[in-house]
Amino acid sequence: MAEGGIRRDSLIVGIFIILHVGSRWLGTAFHLAEREVAEWSMPTASLVAPLFLGWSGLETGIHVTWWLAMGLIVLFIPYFPYSKHIHIFLAPINLAFASREANGKLMEPADSSKPGASNLDELPWKQVFDSYACIMCTRCHEVCPAHESGTPLSPSALEINKRYFINQNSSDLAGGKLKLDLLQEAISSDAVWSCTTCMACVEVCPVGNEPMQDILQIRRKLVFDAKMPDELSDALRSLDEQGNSFGESSRKRTRWTRDLDFTIKDASKETVEYLWYVGDFASFNQNCTEKTRKFAEVLTAAGVDFGILMKDEKSAGNDARRVGEEGLFDALAEDNIQTLENCDFKHILTTDPHTYNTLLNEYPSKGGVYSVKHYSTLLMELINSGKIKITKPLKIKGTYHDPCYLGRYNGIFDAPREVMRQCGVELLEMSRNRTNSFCCGAGGGQVWKKEHEDMKQRPSENRIEEALLTGASYFTVACPKDMTMYSDAVKTSGNEKNMTVRDLVDYVAEAMELEKMTNEKTYESVPESSKVENNASEFQE
Repeated sequence: MAEGGIRRDSLIVGIFIILHVGSRWLGTAFHLAEREVAEWSMPTASLVAPLFLGWSGLETGIHVTWWLAMGLIVLFIPYFPYSKHIHIFLAPINLAFASREANGKLMEPADSSKPGASNLDELPWKQVFDSYACIMCTRCHEVCPAHESGTPLSPSALEINKRYFINQNSSDLAGGKLKLDLLQEAISSDAVWSCTTCMACVEVCPVGNEPMQDILQIRRKLVFDAKMPDELSDALRSLDEQGNSFGESSRKRTRWTRDLDFTIKDASKETVEYLWYVGDFASFNQNCTEKTRKFAEVLTAAGVDFGILMKDEKSAGNDARRVGEEGLFDALAEDNIQTLENCDFKHILTTDPHTYNTLLNEYPSKGGVYSVKHYSTLLMELINSGKIKITKPLKIKGTYHDPCYLGRYNGIFDAPREVMRQCGVELLEMSRNRTNSFCCGAGGGQVWKKEHEDMKQRPSENRIEEALLTGASYFTVACPKDMTMYSDAVKTSGNEKNMTVRDLVDYVAEAMELEKMTNEKTYESVPESSKVENNASEFQE
């Protein structure tokens, strides 16, 4: 849509600048020639002024060039609102009306019975205004992991297409004769489903644009109309029926606890200080369950009073919402809030940044207001308070990947780095870190989807290549999805011998000599009858 408009706009603006500046410059040269002087502050005009010495029409030339310059401005003024330079006036207004909500809180649907948007007039006014505030700098395009991977998504193209369609059809749009079909004129369906919801485009925009919000509005409408990739439908069905995206029975959610030699409290029945919201990947994914067990062992060794919801836990709903399934998110949130209301705890603890963000930023609007901690923050507190004693500093070199939902969304950057430092890990930063961190590629439902046919490189593989440049031997993660994505990426990129993916808890367990402590200390054992009962229930649907 915008390609021809951009060329035309650039041509018009270029001609205006050349003619306007040229006429002013020529008029200045005439003026200097008339006075027979040269000015150091006007070097180029002074250079050509001698060519016009003695010309009888200098006075006329001065007036003609002045009127030409002013006339060009008068001619350009009506075009100015349609040019890209309108951002000079509209960008400050856009920034003034930028959302003051937490980064991790999505815009609520204006109409829950008809969520999302397929046409321009169904978008909130701020999302339309974004297109006119856009300065076409393409920063969002350059940092987008979906674009970097070769998929058709370009956040900047979305904003630019919106503006040019409005400019070219303003009369018909204002008169109600025409509607802008976003999927026909602004963005393709493939591009919509390529977004990882990493929020890099929002973070980098200097004028407060939020192209990710447009994409999520379109997703809501597509999901409402049952127009989505099949694999997303399957995952959403599993979330609806089983409460997790793996399609596993709720009885299997605690399967990871079976090899522990101590009991974990049932937070739905007992009072605890920390209710650990384990999450789907940490409960079911084989790359993550070992880390989940290790974290439970660390908490127990540190004397932390914690428990889990056992089979009563369901997905917090972050991925369902980012895919666009508002109804399912509402249902999950309602069920989880009801479950949590019947529990007695001080804080919710989670290892998953996606769950952390949802519980902290999105549940309050549904009535669930909690004190939520990410495990990196708790580990730092336990180390600093002496409850976790570092007895064997590791003396290794590692780099750290900032998860999008922990860093950009919620501003937690220092706690994981402090944990690494306390454990004796020398941190070698990647060039893209903190708010500029690169996405693993799992968010926004991508972890459930097949790779796009045009994908030239996975975001996770791109990130591993960047990590190798630091000279680090260990790639550190603080998110179960990151553990899954990067464990796979080191294999598919052929870097298993060059880079090892480790979770923060791996460092802590090793530095506190957890294995030695476990051998020396006898934990409370799980009763044999309970073990038999749990094992028997694992395979019941």
